[in-house]
Amino acid sequence: MPTNFLTREGFQKLQDELEYLRSVKRQEVANRLHEAMEGGELIENAEYEAAKNEQAFVEGRIQELEVILASARVIEDSGKEKADNVQVGSTVTIQEKGSKPEKYTIVGAAEANPRAGRISNESPIGRAILNHRAGDEVQVEAPGGTYKVRIVKVK
Repeated sequence: MPTNFLTREGFQKLQDELEYLRSVKRQEVANRLHEAMEGGELIENAEYEAAKNEQAFVEGRIQELEVILASARVIEDSGKEKADNVQVGSTVTIQEKGSKPEKYTIVGAAEANPRAGRISNESPIGRAILNHRAGDEVQVEAPGGTYKVRIVKVK
């Protein structure tokens, strides 16, 4: 089972979602199913079908979260100085030639949200800059082609 790197905040967020799905959402779906079944004909009952689909989604998400959390490794943000090289949990400023610098935090795939500046250690950029230092120029192998970025700062 692959390790899922999570920040303490991300771990807590996924635990909270799992608890909500188990305690609140499951009950809501069960109530919807019960109400739809009281309606009589199940063969052509659209509400029953929708509730069954939602139940499948909720149960699937619960299983997914259980697997992620079971294999999670929480990234500790200790008060000590971090290593100079890029690691999961590092905040990195990179710059592509001719572009403005961009700042990202390297996180595990379960927490990735590029719009919020959180990129996965498994993404093309994340993979390329891991274990490099500020000042290094690295080649990124992306689906759209290869390009170079310079690591400006590692924090």
